[in-house]
Amino acid sequence: MRRTKPEKRDIIPDVRYNSAVVTNLINRIMRNGKRSTATRMVYEALGNLSQKTGKDGLEVLETALRNVGPVMEVRPRRVGGATYQVPMEVPVNRRQTLAMRWIIDASRSRTGKSFSECLAGELMDAFNNTGSAIRKREETHKMAEANRAFSHYRV
Repeated sequence: MRRTKPEKRDIIPDVRYNSAVVTNLINRIMRNGKRSTATRMVYEALGNLSQKTGKDGLEVLETALRNVGPVMEVRPRRVGGATYQVPMEVPVNRRQTLAMRWIIDASRSRTGKSFSECLAGELMDAFNNTGSAIRKREETHKMAEANRAFSHYRV
C-alpha cells in the first residue's frame, strides 16, 4: 500500500472551450498519444451537439456528465472471513471519472458511424437520461440499494 497520496496535477484547460473537463475528456479518448486526432473528434462531437440541441456543446457535455455520474457505488470490505459489498458515496472527482469512462465505453461499443458521431449520440442520450451509460449508472445504484444491509460496515 502507498505511504502517501500522490499530489493532483493541474490540468491545462483546452484552447477552444477553456475547460479542464474537455481536456480531461480528450485525454481519456486519446489512444497511442494521438492528441490531435482525439481533440478533433471531441470538438466535432461538441459541434454536432450544439447543432442538434441549439445549446452550447460544453453545457450539454457537463449536463450529460452530471446525469451519468453515480451517487452511490459498492466497495468490497473484508470482515472476518467474508467479503461484503458495502455501499458508499462516490466522491466528486471519481463521479466525473466514472461518468467519462462509461460514456466513452458506450460510444466505442456503438457501431456504424464515425467515433465523433457516436460520442455525440451517446452524450445526447446521456443529456436526455437514456442510453448505455445511464443504464450502467442505474445498475450501480441498484447494486448499492441491494446491499444496503451492509452499510454499517463502512470504513
